[in-house]
Amino acid sequence: MSLNWKQKILLVKTEVTYGTDAAPSGAANAILAQDVQLKPMEGTDVSRDLERPYFGADATIPTELMSEISFDVELAPSGTAGTVPAWGALLRGCGLAETVNAGTSVIYNPITQNPESTTIHLHIDSTRYVILGARGNVRFDLQAQAVPKLRFTFKGLFVKPTEAAYPTADLSPWQMPQVVTMGNTPVFEIDGTDLVMRSFAMDLGNQIEGRFLVGREEVKLGDRQESIETTVEAVPLTTFDPFQRALDQSATALQLVHGTGAGKIATLDIPAAQMQRPQGLSTAQNVKEWPLRLVPLPQSGNDEFTLTLT
Repeated sequence: MSLNWKQKILLVKTEVTYGTDAAPSGAANAILAQDVQLKPMEGTDVSRDLERPYFGADATIPTELMSEISFDVELAPSGTAGTVPAWGALLRGCGLAETVNAGTSVIYNPITQNPESTTIHLHIDSTRYVILGARGNVRFDLQAQAVPKLRFTFKGLFVKPTEAAYPTADLSPWQMPQVVTMGNTPVFEIDGTDLVMRSFAMDLGNQIEGRFLVGREEVKLGDRQESIETTVEAVPLTTFDPFQRALDQSATALQLVHGTGAGKIATLDIPAAQMQRPQGLSTAQNVKEWPLRLVPLPQSGNDEFTLTLT
């Protein structure tokens, strides 16, 4: 009997104890994902390197076993101010702290110590793939006239797939996104200057690696190197000069606000980013544009950016 690839349910839940199955359920932890890609059994094949008096391949032993999964979700808050979005557990699994101000806001910021981990269950037809102790990376991706997305990649400890009952998923917490437009994305500023933006992407640059030792096996978040790429309409250098800012190496604030209506607004604040060398010019519809690169820098630590949902 063939298995239906379309029949997928993705479940994600924050772990209480690292590597212990948090038992996500379809009723409370279902993810409305796009473009799900799974590498179920990553690792290393160790050759035995046997000396034998004849030709032939060596047997290998699989070690350092991990699973890797990537997928996108739509960047749409919960619809109610102060309520955690359906994708909150995903950000927590990427080294972000979650602060809930009831009835007002939910705020995410990067952390260094004790990043959380997640349990991931992916059901494809009758087969269940389980990933334990998963930690990941996220890329914020906003393109004009497109749905804003969060692009996730998680790595975690390998668990042998099994046949399991197919759960029922409640996807009602997932909200309709708002397309990136002039009306829906009212603010895009670099150092207080309003710029016309074509695209914006921020990658957390999380370093996710397996650490397999005697007495401990873990997928670690070992470092973070955020980066930003954005394309904007060029303006007179007297209005905004990215070349001088790159030379000065000065701290540059950036703010992006997307969404309208209570409970639907996402505000990304980056208080101190370093402008990198502009490496080229581009054009669209005969309008000069700047592809810009910025690097969010820590000031006191763990303050490179905040994502505030209101």
